[in-house]
Amino acid sequence: MTQANARSNDGCTHRPAPARPAGRMTGLLCAITAAILGFSASPAARAQAAKGAQATTPQQTQPWSQRVADVAIERWPNGQFGSQPSRWNYELGTLLDGMDQLWFSTADAKYYRYIQNSMDQLVQPDGSMPTYPIKEYQLDSILLGRQLLLLYGSTLNLRYYKAATTLYQQLQQQPRNPLGGFWHKQIYPNQMWLDGLYMAEPFYADYAATFHHPEAFADITKQFVLIERHTRDPKTGLLYHGWDESKTQHWANKQAGDSSQFWGRGMGWYMMALVDTLPYYPAGDPGRKELIGILNREAAAVVHFQDHSTGAWYEVMNKPGAKGNYLESSASCMFVYALAKGVRRGYLPKSYLAAARRGYAGILDRFVKTGLDGSVTLTQTVKGAGLGGHPYRDGSYAYYVGAKAVSNDPKEVGTFLLAATEMETAANAELGRGKTVVLDAWFNSQTRTDPTGRKVLWHYKWDDLSINGFSLLGHIFRQYGVNTKALPTAPTAAALSSAQIYIIVSPDIPAKNPNPHFMRAADAEQIAQWVKRGGVLMLFENDPGDADIEHMNLLADKFGIHYDSALRNHVVGKDEEAGTIAIAAGGPVFRHAYMVFMKDTCAISVKGPAQPLVAKNGTIMMATAKYGRGTVFATVDPWLYNEYTDGRKLPVLEHANFAAGRDLVRWIVEQVPAK
Repeated sequence: MTQANARSNDGCTHRPAPARPAGRMTGLLCAITAAILGFSASPAARAQAAKGAQATTPQQTQPWSQRVADVAIERWPNGQFGSQPSRWNYELGTLLDGMDQLWFSTADAKYYRYIQNSMDQLVQPDGSMPTYPIKEYQLDSILLGRQLLLLYGSTLNLRYYKAATTLYQQLQQQPRNPLGGFWHKQIYPNQMWLDGLYMAEPFYADYAATFHHPEAFADITKQFVLIERHTRDPKTGLLYHGWDESKTQHWANKQAGDSSQFWGRGMGWYMMALVDTLPYYPAGDPGRKELIGILNREAAAVVHFQDHSTGAWYEVMNKPGAKGNYLESSASCMFVYALAKGVRRGYLPKSYLAAARRGYAGILDRFVKTGLDGSVTLTQTVKGAGLGGHPYRDGSYAYYVGAKAVSNDPKEVGTFLLAATEMETAANAELGRGKTVVLDAWFNSQTRTDPTGRKVLWHYKWDDLSINGFSLLGHIFRQYGVNTKALPTAPTAAALSSAQIYIIVSPDIPAKNPNPHFMRAADAEQIAQWVKRGGVLMLFENDPGDADIEHMNLLADKFGIHYDSALRNHVVGKDEEAGTIAIAAGGPVFRHAYMVFMKDTCAISVKGPAQPLVAKNGTIMMATAKYGRGTVFATVDPWLYNEYTDGRKLPVLEHANFAAGRDLVRWIVEQVPAK
């Protein structure tokens, strides 16, 4: 996958999920709670604060994201809705989008297993998908492809790659209108709907970035631009739900071809599509700037029509007082997610976070119902809405407000999970806003051959979702608002000039890479001068049989840190206890106590200016140093790679590598000098 599995949120700063109120709060408690939550004491905020006034059950101490997800897993085992066998559908795709956000945010493998078990009901070992309706050429069918790419990236199982490639091939053959826009479905000739952008474009971009199709980004940009150009109302800035290029549909304006109403969830699909597609764009692609411009235009329009008293949004967005109109939950969740993620990723000004907070408070107050048994019900989402078809949907105001509203709809649950995981960590993002962490791909430049026959970098890389990658560490950095980049060249002053944080991990030896790039004295001097000017350097060594230690010491010695090539923390067989390291609470880096796992390491010795940070039986396992205006963190193992953090392989002793990694990343970001 590319830099990001761009959907995800990493790290956690969770609030307990409180019970619903039995009555009013006192003004003092309301004010205090509102201050803690970080937004003004609006009616919605006061109601959310009041939820915290009651005693909570053990289940209610979880954050809302996990609480709602756990109920959904029990309600819909293996992604099966009701008694019918599992079938390929976009509702499951929406639910699993929320689940994969939660896995990246918590590293709890039960959410990953739910995704995999759900998809394995639909994808055969040979990559075929018996219930996938390819002949219908509907964009809705593409959404589940995002989970195929997640599963391929994390397992490297060709089963998922083959299935994802089938979906990519559908997009290459998808019917188009004369201007190049995808038909929403084959049965809807020349029609583009806002829904289709979320269904197709994030997958399209992810696949293109992962499997070397840079030419696809011009096409992806075209889809966003076409529908915005032809559905945007200049007066409100909102987008009409659909556009018929042929202007033949009864619901279509005969001059422009657009429909007549601003459907909340339609706008929500489009906003989420923008923030989930943008992270896959190459930095210099002109379409990236164009999509950010669209996102900013639509964010302004969306916030303008946010309900002031509740923070939520209406089913028909621009008619709050009209008969039959109602506040709708899925659109509200979508807007909260898109606004908060847009701020965190730097696409939107940080002022939009206030609107996201008001919206989230309104969602918790108005749409979340809890039972005494700890159950959670999500209410008031429109079951579905479309245009044309049989029976004919005329796209009128009466049609949209007459659409059935239901509870616990998979689309509502999925979008709630997206919004909740984003908001539960939103406060962290300001800490790293505008900062960049660069991960070395020069001293560790191992490659493997991907299914296309291309050589790709792997092993301790941001875009490697397998157990060998650093994808979860990258997500933690991004949740703190830090941009993640890679450096596949030697670390010159120019190459490091845009970085505030630089990470070198397990430099290659000939046994791992036949053409290793060893650290040279000139490299070490360039890096040291960068640190002295205020850079923050992270060094992750490894055991002597897996990494170069001799040449790395050319750099480490400059800071009073020296790596010893003796093997430590050796684990024989399944004796995982031998690999555990206790970290005490209250230190300068780690705020809490953790038991972490480091298997087969080297060791560290220190002299000024370095200081030991964590030791085991007298062996220093982590050290820090101040050097000029900069900071160095050094450790003896790449203990934050996915095998040790993503929960799939190391749950046996309840190791806390992921949680300790959040503490470490926060401290690292705090070491970047103020400008």
